Amino acid sequence: MAVFVWSGINPKDQFTWLLEVSPVIIGGVLLAATYTSFRLTPLLYVLILAHCIVLMVGGHYTYAEVPLFDGLFGSERNNYDKVGHFFQGFVPAILAREILIRKQVVRSKAWLNLVVVSICLAFSAFYELIEWWVALASGKSAEAFLGTQGYVWDTQSDMGWALFGAICALVSLSGWHNKQLNKIGVEPS
Repeated sequence: MAVFVWSGINPKDQFTWLLEVSPVIIGGVLLAATYTSFRLTPLLYVLILAHCIVLMVGGHYTYAEVPLFDGLFGSERNNYDKVGHFFQGFVPAILAREILIRKQVVRSKAWLNLVVVSICLAFSAFYELIEWWVALASGKSAEAFLGTQGYVWDTQSDMGWALFGAICALVSLSGWHNKQLNKIGVEPS
């Protein structure tokens, strides 16, 4: 809550802030509504919190103007948006994995990984469509939300970072996630 309040105090652009923190608000309501009926693993709650912080920081400054990311590694652009898109694949991968395992939608590990990565890519592509629709509907006022910074391949690289995030999450966290699922009586494939 502290980061949420901070992010809303004098953000760089109020409209962009609202657009960027909307997923935090929606996610918070969904997590609160499902906490007793479908409690997630502690790992997933921590990941969701980290993702929310990334979104709120990006909302406060706009993704193109987050301090410490200007000219990082010799880049001409601020690449904080790539951190956001990495998280857009990383965190939803574990969320999708948990739901698919617990609801027993996919039983094969190979198919589970393929479906999880596909869900993350679909979500990333849908988010890019939302950015486009907002830009069309609001005109110039959505420039900070789009955050392309003149990079012609921004949309494709955003989806590439989400793909990389999803794969990294599956490779690095599946074992830990399985242990937490076992503790709540769920046997992963």
